Amino acid sequence: MIYKLKTIEKVIICLLLALVMGCEKKGNVKTIKLAHGLDVSHPVHVAMEFMADRVEEKSNGSLNIDIYPSQQLGTERECLELLQIGSLGMTKVSTGVLENFAPGMKVFGLPFLFRDREHYYNVLDSDLGQDLLVEGKQYWLKGMAYYDAGSRSFYTINKPINIPEDLKGLKIRVQESATSIDMVKALGGSPTPVSWGELYTALQQGIVDGAENNPPSFYLSHHYEVCKYYTIDEHTYLPDVLIMSTVVWDQLSDQEKKWVQEAVDESVEYQRTLWQKAEKDAIDAVEAAGVEVIYPDKKLFSSRVEDMYDTYGSEARMNSLIQQIQNTK
Repeated sequence: MIYKLKTIEKVIICLLLALVMGCEKKGNVKTIKLAHGLDVSHPVHVAMEFMADRVEEKSNGSLNIDIYPSQQLGTERECLELLQIGSLGMTKVSTGVLENFAPGMKVFGLPFLFRDREHYYNVLDSDLGQDLLVEGKQYWLKGMAYYDAGSRSFYTINKPINIPEDLKGLKIRVQESATSIDMVKALGGSPTPVSWGELYTALQQGIVDGAENNPPSFYLSHHYEVCKYYTIDEHTYLPDVLIMSTVVWDQLSDQEKKWVQEAVDESVEYQRTLWQKAEKDAIDAVEAAGVEVIYPDKKLFSSRVEDMYDTYGSEARMNSLIQQIQNTK
């Protein structure tokens, strides 16, 4: 089944279908189209460019990947919908959005689940992490790899967040993710879903009082121009996932599939190196721009969301995933 579309979204998708096909062949050259919502300076975009270059090199130019950044072809959810019908070849989405298609991905949205970055990487690279990658295949979505999206923290316009109580009454932008919504509610805020492309305006106009994301996204989106407080509570590690349409994947030869997967795997290692530098650079840049960066007592925040583990852990599958992650060294 394809994710249910609103009427206006159907119109948008139909217009896009007239402009794009997921995989095209001209002469001896086959081209896969990849679209996403990030800025071209973002380390995930840079890694995908690296991946595209490697595919071209491995195939001697017979297989190319064209990248459309900055929501040129739609939001994350719209790109997923285009993948489902084969009108787009690849995209990048957060697990927060992907959980609507692959329920097991909800586990990544549980706050304070990972002990540190090493634990996070070990889970992504484990059999469990790889099993979760392929969970969306029944919806024509093939998980190719995880890209590091670091940890997410709160940023606000006028009010610093030092303790959870400071979130009370604030409208905080969240993704269309049940776990994100439940987390902000548990911390006392008012979760408000807004698409990434509309968020700058929503902050500027006071439609929301703040949002939550990783440092590079906070910086590269220019949200720091509006939000002058950034609280590094690191409540969640939500990886980005590189997704391919199974419709398009099945059109590739075995050799082409090998080239693509090898290039993707190489880009993962490259992106992790890029990410750690990008995080530091982003924090330095927003501080230089006058943002107050706050490092709160994380235990005050983690203690407020403990009930989420009881709620989500009541599902047998989710409880098993939580236990496996917590037991991963």
